[in-house]
Amino acid sequence: MDFTMDRPHRLLASLLLGIFLLPAPLFAAEAGLGERLVKEQCVTCHKFEGEPESKFNLKGPDLMWGGNKYQRPWLIRWLTGKEENLYPNGYRWDKGTGPQPHVVLSQEGAESVADYFEKNLLDPRIKKSFVDLSTLTEMEAAFGAEIYKKFSCLGCHQIKEDGQKIGGPISVTLYDAGNRYNLDWWSRFAENPQDFTPHSGEYLADLSMLGARYIIGYLMILGVEDFKYFEPWKTDHFKKADSKRGATVYKEYCTQCHGAKGEGDGPGAAGLEPKPAVHAKMALSQFPEDYLYNVIYYGGKSVGKSPNMPDWGLTIPPQGIADLIAYLRETFKGDAGAEAAPTATAKAQTGDCPQPRKTKKVSSILFNKKNPLKPTPPNLEAGKKLFHKTAKPMACELCHGKKGDGRGPGGAGVTPKPRNFTCQETMNGVPDGQLYGIIKKGSPGTAMPAFMNLKDKEIWQLVLYLREFAK
Repeated sequence: MDFTMDRPHRLLASLLLGIFLLPAPLFAAEAGLGERLVKEQCVTCHKFEGEPESKFNLKGPDLMWGGNKYQRPWLIRWLTGKEENLYPNGYRWDKGTGPQPHVVLSQEGAESVADYFEKNLLDPRIKKSFVDLSTLTEMEAAFGAEIYKKFSCLGCHQIKEDGQKIGGPISVTLYDAGNRYNLDWWSRFAENPQDFTPHSGEYLADLSMLGARYIIGYLMILGVEDFKYFEPWKTDHFKKADSKRGATVYKEYCTQCHGAKGEGDGPGAAGLEPKPAVHAKMALSQFPEDYLYNVIYYGGKSVGKSPNMPDWGLTIPPQGIADLIAYLRETFKGDAGAEAAPTATAKAQTGDCPQPRKTKKVSSILFNKKNPLKPTPPNLEAGKKLFHKTAKPMACELCHGKKGDGRGPGGAGVTPKPRNFTCQETMNGVPDGQLYGIIKKGSPGTAMPAFMNLKDKEIWQLVLYLREFAK
């Protein structure tokens, strides 16, 4: 049997052996392994030079800018078969072929290809990003998540919520985007995706630079474990905060609605509904610093409060916000009716019961939901932790009180008063689905914010724990 081969076939056999069996040094005498793999293997599906071309003319994504696009560790994992397919329906969804297997390289081959990308596949249009991830706050990431859905990204790209994939499977998955893409590439791509791949389905969204920061920041944390958010309330501005300077800031920006003495009687209050918070009755000294920062910097809507409360972050400088918070915490410490010092009557200690409420009924879909969880010790303990410590934008006890009686330090200056969960007569008339819906979506016309960042399981655990107060 004749095993001789002509030169093209010998070259292909050599290449395949290099991909699957042989270490990189055996190819060192000729062109680099990475270059050979790219020019002789990868080009069968990908373009590495020329102008961007319509997706409907391509077999796989253009990679002329691959050195800018991908993070090296991810690229190596992808090339060695350690990452899942990026396109649930295949790159060319119009052909209906489904996800296509990718060639698997040896570790040496993958590293060589990554080297080649970094040295040769660079796009001069891509500059240093205007987004500084070291200053990205948790609130900004939440805004980015809202923009992601508002601007239809979910229609084509899958992300994960509560561990489940959601979104259309037409294009690349993004639930691991923060480990896959480079920030600089994302930022230029966001300016106009059609500059890279025409007819890809991506479009030029009507976003401000601030909105672009939010969604780029959000995408860059997807899949990143233990991302460390920036916490402005821990900066030097707050270490240098001065309540006297803060009094001036309050006069200049807050009195127009909240009044000179925080009574909620400023000249703008008469035409507002809901009314401005009465700071004079609120124990702002007990409010978490992050909550006060968010409601001032990002506005009432950021924490589920009234959108009439402006977002002052681009108007008041960082030191001014720190000074203002120092003034609020030092000046407004609540009145004699606060939880820390209840009156002698039993009614005051346990809150109004029955409690008159005009909370709107949630949608029938939510209203008819039944709690799928059982009141087991682990579920009740999880609900307790959320209620007293970890729920965002603020722990529930801030308004509803440590005893769940609606007498928390954050509830004294708002109308209507927070719900009293200790009143069995009231709670018996509130279905699980109504509680779920109010926690998830908030309660319009009240001070109850939306806790949309909570997972479904966490909300149901909270509902279980709330029921305990009335027992």
